[in-house]
Amino acid sequence: MGEIITTGNKGKTVRSDCFVTLELRESGGHEIILESKVAVMYGGANRKLVASVLEFFGIKDAMIKIEDSGALPLVLMARIEAAIKKLITSDKEFLPDMLPENQYTTTRDRNRFSRLYLPGNTPSLMINAGIHHPDGIILDLEDAVAPDKKDEARYLVRNALRGIDFYGVERMVRINQGERGLDDLDFIIPHNVNLVLLPKCENAGQIHDMNKRIDLIRKKLKLKNPVWVMPIIESALGVVNAYAIASAAENVVSLAIGLEDYTADLGTRRTKEGTESFLARSMVVNAARAAGIQPIDSVFSDVGDMEGLKANVLQSKALGFDGMGCIHPRQIRVIHENFAPSPDEVEKAKKIVFAFHKATEQGLGVVSLGTKMIDPPVVKRALNTINLAIKMGKLTENWRETYEQV
Repeated sequence: MGEIITTGNKGKTVRSDCFVTLELRESGGHEIILESKVAVMYGGANRKLVASVLEFFGIKDAMIKIEDSGALPLVLMARIEAAIKKLITSDKEFLPDMLPENQYTTTRDRNRFSRLYLPGNTPSLMINAGIHHPDGIILDLEDAVAPDKKDEARYLVRNALRGIDFYGVERMVRINQGERGLDDLDFIIPHNVNLVLLPKCENAGQIHDMNKRIDLIRKKLKLKNPVWVMPIIESALGVVNAYAIASAAENVVSLAIGLEDYTADLGTRRTKEGTESFLARSMVVNAARAAGIQPIDSVFSDVGDMEGLKANVLQSKALGFDGMGCIHPRQIRVIHENFAPSPDEVEKAKKIVFAFHKATEQGLGVVSLGTKMIDPPVVKRALNTINLAIKMGKLTENWRETYEQV
C-alpha cells in the first residue's frame, strides 16, 4: 500500500466541488471509484476525464476515488492534478482550454469601485461571480484559504482564470506573503491574470521582488498583456512607507488599505466610526494621489448592514478613495451607487465646465460661478466627475465634445 493523498472539499454544504482520494500502487492498473449524484448524466464523461489526467502524468497503477458534488471539469482537473503532484514531481500541467472570453486586458485607469473577494479554494463562489457585475473579482490565495489547502488552491485558481467566464470584470488574484507569494505567480501570470494584489506590503522592495518574478515569467513565455499591481497596506510600517510603495513601479495602479490587519497591528479594534484608522486612510489616499494612482479602501465586514455600508462608502468617498473591497455580492450595488457621482455633483460639474468654457471663449482672465471663483483645480475635479458620469451612463457621450475643449 502506498501513501494516500486527499484534495478538495466534501460535506453537506459543499457544492460544485469534489473530494479526491489518491493512492499509487505497484500494479493492478487504474481503479476509479466515482460517487456522484449526477453520475447518470456525467459519470461516463468524468471517468474518461479522470483516466485522461492519470495517463497525462504517467500514472499507470492507482486507486482514485472521486466524491463529486457537482464539480465542473476544470475543478475535477485541478483537484486530481493537485493530488498527483503531492506524490510525484512533474513540470507538466493538465490545463483546461483558455476561454476566448478570458483573453481580454484591462487599463490602468479603469473604474475600480468594487472588487469582490472569492476564496481561492471554493469553486462554488467563483462560477457565477461575474453575473453580479463587480468591477473586479479577487481569487484569494491568502487569508481566505486554510494553510493546508494553499497548494491545491493554486491549481483551482489557475484553472478558474482559464475556464470560468467572469463577464469582462477585472480578474485579480491576491497572492500570499513572501516566497510562497512569489511561487503563486507561476500559477497565475501565464494565464492572463489582469491584476495581482500584494498583501501586507511594507516597503517598495516587495514590489520590486514581485515584478522581477513577473518579468521573468512574461519574458520566458513571451507574454504581452500587462499585469497590474495593487499593494495592500495593512500595518503601521506600511502606512509610513505608503508613497514609496505607491510609486515603486509603473505597473502599480492602485493602493489599497486593509483595516482588519492594520488595527490589529495598532493593538486596537476596528469600529464603524473609523476614528482609529482615519490617519492611515488619509495617508494612503494622499500617497496614492501623489503617485497618480487610485486609492482603494478596505472592506466593510457586516454584510447584513446596508445602511452602515452606505455610510461607510460615503465617508470613504469623502476621504478621497476611488473604491473599496466587498465580501458579498449584495454589497456591490450599494458601493457602486454611492461611489458614483450624485445628480447634484454632476449638475454642479456641468455648471463649472460651462462657466469656464464661456469665460475662455470671451477671453476673461477671471472665472466665477455665483459668488465663488473657479480655478484650474476646480475645473479639473469637475471634468473628472463628468468623465466618471459618462463611464457610468449618467451622461451621454455628446458631452465629451463639450468638455474636451476645456
